[in-house]
Amino acid sequence: MKRAIWGIVAAVMLAGIALTAQGKQDFTLVNRTGLVITELYVSPTEDDEWGEDILGRDVLKNGESADISFSRREKACKWDMKIVDEDDDEVVWTAIDLCKASHITLRYEGKKPTAIIK
Repeated sequence: MKRAIWGIVAAVMLAGIALTAQGKQDFTLVNRTGLVITELYVSPTEDDEWGEDILGRDVLKNGESADISFSRREKACKWDMKIVDEDDDEVVWTAIDLCKASHITLRYEGKKPTAIIK
């Protein structure tokens, strides 16, 4: 009986450790643009460079989502995001507070790019 209880306690403790290891900037990105996103960049607002495409060789098709994770050591809350679509069009959003956002849905409404941030 004790082993079963300790097993449950250990599982709960490990789950807590996994949750605290996540960055507070983690979010889910949902593509509802009607296009394929071929590149995705996120960079702290105060940085002048984008860095690497975090999709790598992957793409984010319309209707798909991706979980974007940060190191728990990351401290910046304000981030800029840039997407490049299948037509090589770029769209940039600036100063998104990723410490408060957990879900970002990208859309084109009336040929204008929008982001719904929750």
